[in-house]
Amino acid sequence: MPGAGNRRGKEANRYNCEMGTTDVQSLESGVTIRLFRSEDQSIAKALVLEGLVERWGFKDPLKNPDLDDIAASFARGVFRVAVLDGQIVGTGALLPYRGDAAEICRMSVRRGCRRRGIGGAILRALIDDARSAGYRRLILETTSTWEDAIAFYRKHGFRETHIHEGDTYFTLELNPAPPSVV
Repeated sequence: MPGAGNRRGKEANRYNCEMGTTDVQSLESGVTIRLFRSEDQSIAKALVLEGLVERWGFKDPLKNPDLDDIAASFARGVFRVAVLDGQIVGTGALLPYRGDAAEICRMSVRRGCRRRGIGGAILRALIDDARSAGYRRLILETTSTWEDAIAFYRKHGFRETHIHEGDTYFTLELNPAPPSVV
């Protein structure tokens, strides 16, 4: 069939994400990073919990109360979702920490969609959100055995500050936004 090998429609994107193939171009071009909406609640919660179960092998219902009402839990910050063909495939959040610092948390990308730039797109949006809000420094932490997450944050300019009780802590100094021309 002529042109079948070049198919780049919504069906191709959905297939690639769910099946874990490596069609980077079609995935990156079809992803939208947007703010969380109330109708995203159940899917966003399930996606984050899927990632935790994948990492830990079980789900502790007492450990993630912030996911029970994402809008309320992240009202002082920003919660973003990555959407591909109408499906949420990633999440990330930014919360005030102390003074001029904010914390990045709840970074998660559906397993079949990883390593295609979606996590980086979410992270860049959160960094932009932090700069726009006037934060000068970002912090985050991840489990020290999650080597792929550690490499991801290093790749995006985060610097390790310390390791404590099995978690690796990072920081990223943000350059202030250039002054606006008046």
